[in-house]
Amino acid sequence: MPTRADTAPLRTAVSESLFSERRLRAALLLLAVLWLVCAVVLPMAQIAGISLRNDHGVWVGLANFKTYFTNPALSTSLWNSLYVSAATTLVSVPLAFVFAYALTRTDIPLKGFFRGLAMAPLFAPTLLYGITLVYLFGRKGLVTTGFFGFFSRVLGFDPSVDIGLYGKVGIILSEIIFTFPQAMLILSIALRATDARLYEAAQALGASRIRTFFTVTLPGVKYGLLSAVCVSLILCFTDFGAPKVVGGQFNVLATDIYKQVIGQQNFAMGATVSVVLLLPTVLAFLLDRLVQRRQAALIVAKSVPLAPCAAPWTRLFHFCFCSLISLGLLVFLGTALFASLVKVWPYDLSLSLLHFRFENMGGGGYDALSNSIRMSLYSAVAGTTVTFFSAYLIEKSRGMRSLRQTAYFLSMAPLALPGLVIGLAYIFFFNAPTWQLAGFAIPNPFNRIYGTMAILVLCNMVHFYSVCFLTATTALKQLDKEFEAVSESMGVPFYKTFFRVTAPVCLPAIVEIGQFYFVNSMATVSAVIFLYSADIPLASVAVANMDDAGDIAPAAAMSVLIVLVNIVARNVFGFVSARLSHRSQSWSKRAS
Repeated sequence: MPTRADTAPLRTAVSESLFSERRLRAALLLLAVLWLVCAVVLPMAQIAGISLRNDHGVWVGLANFKTYFTNPALSTSLWNSLYVSAATTLVSVPLAFVFAYALTRTDIPLKGFFRGLAMAPLFAPTLLYGITLVYLFGRKGLVTTGFFGFFSRVLGFDPSVDIGLYGKVGIILSEIIFTFPQAMLILSIALRATDARLYEAAQALGASRIRTFFTVTLPGVKYGLLSAVCVSLILCFTDFGAPKVVGGQFNVLATDIYKQVIGQQNFAMGATVSVVLLLPTVLAFLLDRLVQRRQAALIVAKSVPLAPCAAPWTRLFHFCFCSLISLGLLVFLGTALFASLVKVWPYDLSLSLLHFRFENMGGGGYDALSNSIRMSLYSAVAGTTVTFFSAYLIEKSRGMRSLRQTAYFLSMAPLALPGLVIGLAYIFFFNAPTWQLAGFAIPNPFNRIYGTMAILVLCNMVHFYSVCFLTATTALKQLDKEFEAVSESMGVPFYKTFFRVTAPVCLPAIVEIGQFYFVNSMATVSAVIFLYSADIPLASVAVANMDDAGDIAPAAAMSVLIVLVNIVARNVFGFVSARLSHRSQSWSKRAS
């Protein structure tokens, strides 16, 4: 039997290996913090500094903010943004709640169809929402003209309705379509996490359905409901695409930033409006984080799953509700496709692929679509790699509490940053050839990536980083920490454990993260509209440029192509995820 003296060299070797491994982990964590500082903190500090200077770079303190709030034409935009955000949330969240309730708490048929159709708006740039509403409710829209007089000629009555689309009405309708699927997803998760014993107790006590709803259902999902409200407010408050198309003279903060930077080249005021836009968003984000933290503390350990309601009248009501919502979405998407195929709206309604020929259109045409696909692929690969490995270091490392908490905080910070603000901050940060520090001009080492595909990919990575980071963290928390403990005790380097155990088991989550990056990078407008160059046109920006030029039908056609690419990508990612899910289960059993 070996003595303690005999095993001393082995114990020393293991201790040295663990020490060097912890140093490597610390170095990698520090690297993760540094990249988030360079990609998030420093650009935001730059935009805050620009807001305190005039166009000549002279320090003026809060003068720009005073100018903004004393100029009625500018300050009105803040109240307009708050108004449309509140109105949108008041409509979108209740609709999403009933829809999510039907999918999770009732036994209605066609759940997969309803859920898939409800998610369809996520595949399109928000510009498409406004463009489609123009074809439905604009001056020459289908509804406004009574379907071009068809009903009055055939049936003898005129159902035409003019809703006054351009302005707050159009923005609110667009944002309802935009925020509905996001709120529905959050509420679906909240409604699934329910303890059936609470409903059994309410039934035993003789509580009516309405009383049970207000005393059991709503309290049980209140944190999810508050989170849906916060997300809806943030998304609507910071959206740029829909207000640009149907906003008319009703200005909001997002369009003000665009006008100040692109229209007037007033970068100081653009930075000022960006800070104003950022503050309510950060407050809503902090409220949402507080809600999420309290929600995590209230999870019941031994809950019993709730069986879906099979009562006939309940099923009928919720099936009809989901059918009406789905019919509206089908009409919306069908109108977008129809408008892209019509030769000359509304004079020649014959179908043609004329608008899919982008040779004589501004925006870049199929080159822009190709660039967007490349950018989305790069964003998916780079973003997934960085996000998942960073989440692994933060979640699975021991010790280094302060460093891990700092990395976690910085990883969550992008969730509060609107795309327009990130794009504008990147102009100031990456375009500057030098940085002024204590009177010295320091060359900017990141200036070379400005105007290249790299800055577009980096912007997308930062814009969508937090959601993907949370997805990765959730997947990693499902793995037993014993894997790392056993590896350490056996002297196996953590990176071998990562590649042999952690990554294979988490492959479905990794694919989901890649899908999220790809789909959102294809559809985003606000994050890249300040950063693209003439050499690298993008499809989503091409939609905005064609809309500016009055080429509405080609803009709808390009939007349809973006949706089709995202649907194909969704199916491909879903197929890969399904195949890998089975394989990851076998990996998990093998690792155990």
